[in-house]
Amino acid sequence: MEVKVAPLDQLPDGRGVLVEIGETEIALFRIGDEVHALGNQCSHAKASLSEGEIFDGEVECPRHGSPFDLVTGEPQTLPATAPVPVFPVAVRDGDVYLELEAP
Repeated sequence: MEVKVAPLDQLPDGRGVLVEIGETEIALFRIGDEVHALGNQCSHAKASLSEGEIFDGEVECPRHGSPFDLVTGEPQTLPATAPVPVFPVAVRDGDVYLELEAP
């Protein structure tokens, strides 16, 4: 199921934004004209990845500092050991769309 989430120009460049679709929390990260979407909750502890800082293609968990790759969702260092979900993103005609599994 594809869902339109926002116009690209309304997402801040270089920062995360939390979007909720149903009961699913998704952290969106815009870097220039690219947008990445990860499950919002850190796999190590309850922390919102949308509040983390972005460095070199990774978002750092604001609670314990584990960086997660924005493309794969894989943690790069401890204490996190499990990846977070990654959602396919498309930007068309200036709008951002997410691909979600149908309920």
